[in-house]
Amino acid sequence: MTTVVKIGGARAVDPEGALADVASLVEDGEDVVLTHGGSTAVDETLEELGEEPTYVETPGGVVGRFTDDRTMDVFKMVMPGKLNTDLVESLQNEGVNAVGLSGTDGKLLEGKRKSAVRVKEDGKKKIKRGDHSGTIESVNADLLETLLEGGYTPVVSVPVLGKEKDGGYTAVNADADRAAAAVAGALEADLVLLTDVSGVYEDPDDESTKIDSASTPEAFETVKSAAEGFMTKKVMAAEEALTGGASSVVVADANADEPISSALAGEGTTLEPGVLNTEEAAQ
Repeated sequence: MTTVVKIGGARAVDPEGALADVASLVEDGEDVVLTHGGSTAVDETLEELGEEPTYVETPGGVVGRFTDDRTMDVFKMVMPGKLNTDLVESLQNEGVNAVGLSGTDGKLLEGKRKSAVRVKEDGKKKIKRGDHSGTIESVNADLLETLLEGGYTPVVSVPVLGKEKDGGYTAVNADADRAAAAVAGALEADLVLLTDVSGVYEDPDDESTKIDSASTPEAFETVKSAAEGFMTKKVMAAEEALTGGASSVVVADANADEPISSALAGEGTTLEPGVLNTEEAAQ
């Protein structure tokens, strides 16, 4: 069985324990694909360059990054350039023969570019153009499986390859949790989403209210109702992963001891394919 791990990009996340855990799993013969975020690092780089990151709110109330030309340049520099390389370097030092890939390599992650987005500003709905974003529609699972069979550990980063209306391609931004979900679904893998909290809490301010697991649609409704802020996207990604064919999804603490192994052993919030309703499962 393959495990897809996503390390969050929040300041509070220390990847050291997760990387050591990847090394242990690989040494034991497990296949691991590592993916990562990095929005915080992108924002910090923009600010160092004297620019402000732009976030917009959709009419549905979801807040996300607006990625214009300049932001896209910084995004490409930071995500596959610095962060991905740093993780590959660290894994090599752990004895793992890691290979860094962005979604543009070998058409690993592909989807349509969305150049205009609907936003809500001052209570009014508007169209904002010039965005570099996309939703992943296909994953080159053969590329990842070939690397895994060769004894390599892929380290995957957005951007993804965005298809233009004229048939060409442009590198575009995509949510890192949803990218990890797409990979996990394509590989029919377990997905571990590592973040700076120990799971989904019924009360976001009270860790003792952590939801241990969900295996029915009714239980999943409780998880979705509890998710707020950044956790909303993780739960959305979890649902997409399971719909796509992932074996399970765990939201867990990146800073725990052996965070991946402990997540797979039941720590965190575990979501199983049974959370999908009958119609979703049939699809």
